[in-house]
Amino acid sequence: MAEKVLMIALSPTMESGTIGNWIKKEGDQVSSGDVLCEVETDKATMDYESLQEGVLLKILVPEGASADLEQPIAVIGDAGEDISSLLTEITAAEKPETKGEEPVESPVQELPVQGSYEWIPSSPLARIAAEQAGIDLSTVPGTGPGGRIVKRDVEKAGKRGTAARPLLMEETRPVSQKRKIIARRLAESKFSAPHYYLRLSVAMDGMMKARKDLNARRKDKVSLNAFLIKFAAEAVRRHPVVNSSWGGDTIATYGNVDIGLAVAQHDGLITPVVRNCDSKGLLAIEEELKDLILRAQNNKLQPDEYSGATFTVTNLGSYGIEEFTAIINPPGSAILAVGSIKKEIVIDEQDNQEVRSIMRLTLSCDHRVIDGAEGAAFLKDLKDFIEDPVKILY
Repeated sequence: MAEKVLMIALSPTMESGTIGNWIKKEGDQVSSGDVLCEVETDKATMDYESLQEGVLLKILVPEGASADLEQPIAVIGDAGEDISSLLTEITAAEKPETKGEEPVESPVQELPVQGSYEWIPSSPLARIAAEQAGIDLSTVPGTGPGGRIVKRDVEKAGKRGTAARPLLMEETRPVSQKRKIIARRLAESKFSAPHYYLRLSVAMDGMMKARKDLNARRKDKVSLNAFLIKFAAEAVRRHPVVNSSWGGDTIATYGNVDIGLAVAQHDGLITPVVRNCDSKGLLAIEEELKDLILRAQNNKLQPDEYSGATFTVTNLGSYGIEEFTAIINPPGSAILAVGSIKKEIVIDEQDNQEVRSIMRLTLSCDHRVIDGAEGAAFLKDLKDFIEDPVKILY
């Protein structure tokens, strides 16, 4: 008997999903556990695994279109089965009830859409590469499965000269589910948590030397972010209130230091989380971080890999940003904003001038949880660890 395939929640915050690619086509045999399609949620691209068995008789939501939770996206049944009555039922359920009233014309005038939004089958990495290079994906032939555009296709197009100077154009495009969730969560954080900000400058010479010495012994380089996460975890361990969250009538202090690192995607941010940073060594953090970032850029993170950070680091230094403030990432109560490293003339305690490598840190804190003195003490310890890495050993 034919059954409706409903859109289900593939992430904790998902309210709707966009069909990125139908793996199964109409007429294909489907077994329980087979991947029916790829669904772009608010955070990642997830595989939708079938719970039913039979033949995919009808695709109701095409690639590039969105569906709310519990909305039918396909029909599975027996080969040759008549599903006309089921399709009629689905169509009727989607139409709003008027109860005999005359439709009232909305007084709100729709804005004309100057541009267009078209779903082009492509991988997340291909879309990121195309956006960075100013390449129109509609001009790129795809060589992936089913003609899907992959990163190598974009790179090849760039070498052929397809990449042109980006043109400005007027357009109105739908807000992705990911962007909606980001907007809502950050607005809630900014306007419910009373933020305050602590800034200081850190001499990076000691840390840069330690990193250079370590990398000279390794084939794979250890990133600056791995060092920052390790030092932040050590500072958090000494100041557990920083590892807490506001609960209204309670303040919850966490037993593990789970640090998130903000990673940019083409349509928003995602924060992969390295768990138990306080009990992991630097190299273990680097290996885990490298894997998480790669899968984040490919939209392949699972919900438990990008949620629940107790502390967050965001680094815009690679863009040349000297300092900035960041909005706290719930459920945490603090986020560390990291700027670029610049050579500056510094006057020491003996009034001698010397050139040092300086980086500016800004700590955003929720004043309901972290008092100013505690936030300042945390930031001072973090500065000490960065300037003299040996201090984390005692």
